[in-house]
Amino acid sequence: MKPTGPQEAATDMRTAQATQAAQPTDHQKQPSALDRAGGTKGLVYSALPVAAFVVANSLRGLRTAIIASALVALAIAVERLVRKESLQPALGGAFGVVIAAGISWYTGSAKDFFLIGIWASLAGAVLFLLSVLVRWPLAAVLYSATTGKGTVWRSDKRSLLYYDIATLVMATIFGARFVVSKWLYDADEIGSLGIAKIMMGFPLLAVGLLVVAWAARASDKRLKALGLLPAKRA
Repeated sequence: MKPTGPQEAATDMRTAQATQAAQPTDHQKQPSALDRAGGTKGLVYSALPVAAFVVANSLRGLRTAIIASALVALAIAVERLVRKESLQPALGGAFGVVIAAGISWYTGSAKDFFLIGIWASLAGAVLFLLSVLVRWPLAAVLYSATTGKGTVWRSDKRSLLYYDIATLVMATIFGARFVVSKWLYDADEIGSLGIAKIMMGFPLLAVGLLVVAWAARASDKRLKALGLLPAKRA
């Protein structure tokens, strides 16, 4: 066998280093719960239209509040476009604000700005709970859909339990949103509705996603140990 010279050895070392650098790290593969919820920007962007609506409604009335919230949502979309960031979150938020504002305009009641969110929270709670009852926990279904790992988790009872717990946490979050918001809605507490929507929105979602991430890691670790998922490369 021909011995490897210094030049060839150096080339091999550079190739190995380049290959290692090109491989994604675990940190890159697994974003934090806040990242999954849209990051700090996502939290701020979701709060601004609501804050604009509540403040404008208290100062100048419903019409001004509707215009203010719509303009803020539009400004966020434009800002993301200028920065060449993904428009999907901004467009989704702007669409939601426009629909909520339209309902509030139609009914003539400022509190109806929050009506869609209230009933969407109830629907989310019911959906997450039902998914556990039919043994297809949504936390697992959504995680599998985004990672392409399939449904191998269904073959392991403990993995199923992990995802059941995460899904029930998400159901509890959505249920808590509904109960608090509906109570404030019935009490005509518009300002408190805005505060509740902000405080129980992205912050609670980040907590829920943190639990989902725990369930996914625990399940993947167990499935790898059982040989149902390929082991992590050294």
